Amino acid sequence: MNITASITFSIALVFISWIIGMIITTFIKNTNYYKNELSNLNFLKNEKLNTIIGVDVIKWIVKNTFFRFFNQKLKINGKIDTSNLKDLRAEMTKSEIDHLIAFLCVMIVIVHKIWLNQYSFALILLIINTITNLYPSLLQQQNKRRIDKLLIK
Repeated sequence: MNITASITFSIALVFISWIIGMIITTFIKNTNYYKNELSNLNFLKNEKLNTIIGVDVIKWIVKNTFFRFFNQKLKINGKIDTSNLKDLRAEMTKSEIDHLIAFLCVMIVIVHKIWLNQYSFALILLIINTITNLYPSLLQQQNKRRIDKLLIK
């Protein structure tokens, strides 16, 4: 498979993984595990580390490109109060888990491609998966931490 086909297939697979993530999250969001464990995930607590690995770049991309139109529920219009912040945090958690599930689904494909000795395709897929699924999840975690600070005040 050539590079162009690998990139195209990888992008298509990521879009499919988003749908799978949304479906699975819909089924698990009312479980205690989701409410108690998944909604409080926090992989990188250090803001400096987030900056070093490039989460701020992803934040800029999401805010300044067509990606800003993807999840309109992640905005507060009007007055900001505790209820709005809690709703926003819940929506961010859903988006974060959607992306994490999508990331894991694509990782299964990557492992399969490595098993088939398709290393270049696996590498391209890993890069695209990291940028489109892992980084947005880390961004949601960063934003949830900011909301949690506001809710404490």
